[in-house]
Amino acid sequence: MHPHPILRRISLLIALAAGPSLNAQATPPPAPTPATPTLTVNAQLVNLPVIVRDKNGALITTLTQSDFALAVDGHPQPIRYFDRDNNLPLTLGLLVDTSGSVRSALEDERTASEAFLDQMMTAPAGRLPDQAFLIQFAHEADLLQSLTPSVPKLRAALSQVGVEDGDDSQSSGNSGGYGGHGRHGGFHGGGTTLYDAIYLASSDLMQKQQGRKAVIVLTDGEDRGSMETMASAIAAAQRAETVVYAIYFKGEQHPSGGYGHGGFGGRGGFPGGGGYPGGGGGRREEQHVDGRKVLAQITGETGGRMFEVKGKQTFAAIYSQIGDELRSQYRLGYVPNADAASAGFHRVDLTLPKDKKLYIQTRNGYYAGQ
Repeated sequence: MHPHPILRRISLLIALAAGPSLNAQATPPPAPTPATPTLTVNAQLVNLPVIVRDKNGALITTLTQSDFALAVDGHPQPIRYFDRDNNLPLTLGLLVDTSGSVRSALEDERTASEAFLDQMMTAPAGRLPDQAFLIQFAHEADLLQSLTPSVPKLRAALSQVGVEDGDDSQSSGNSGGYGGHGRHGGFHGGGTTLYDAIYLASSDLMQKQQGRKAVIVLTDGEDRGSMETMASAIAAAQRAETVVYAIYFKGEQHPSGGYGHGGFGGRGGFPGGGGYPGGGGGRREEQHVDGRKVLAQITGETGGRMFEVKGKQTFAAIYSQIGDELRSQYRLGYVPNADAASAGFHRVDLTLPKDKKLYIQTRNGYYAGQ
């Protein structure tokens, strides 16, 4: 007589449950394998893109890890990673000021930008493609082209730079919706939302990208109406490990109170509050701003450099120099200890003890935690 199907199933389950226990008694446990050293789960590699030049401005590309010394918050730190950056994928952001003061330079900017993208976005076979995006900013920041490896799409977006946006049909069709639709887009009338543009490029587009990352801003350096402060824009770039370059164009000077209005109240959540007028404040009297100083601070603290369009320093010549720097970066990395990984800003001091006549260009610190 055959057992009932239910009893047969119960017997099978009991046998399966007992099997591993019986096998465990019959076979001795395997010998423990030696533990392998691992980094802590919450350790984060901090990357420092580094440019080195001599006293004449020539790029130095022959240094090794042993040539550098790193200190964080005044304490020496070991360099865990060292390499040349030129084989990593490149993510570029072009931020073009289209306010009235710089409109006369737009055509030259557009032509030079197209040539620069053609030159830089040339990933070799077998490597991840280079990508770029385009933002124009005046009274609001407008994403004309989101991240793409397509140079034709970027060229199409560049053709729309400075075009009046009275209706959506004139856009490139690739906008990310910043123009008047986000929390950074509510300032209508005159203005130049420089800080908002840098903040958006860094936090919304660069933050999740890997490899080499650089934003190039073409502007007169004046901000009127941003919700972000200069300090929060710099912090966003540092958090995203993004180098900011600036191409300064003086443009037309407007009298006090020209097209500027009081800014909207930004978060202002970073120490320093944005050292220059323009972003993050309430209504105020219009003040003259030295655009050179603004851009020198932003680029200096993020590891980039400011260039001025003047004489032989055309847009094309400046782009060529930026391209040379991006192809000549070193990449240094280290894992912060508990103190250097605590939430907040940590100051970096990178030196060349063996040759103090060389000039180091890198960001001045990083943010840890949220």
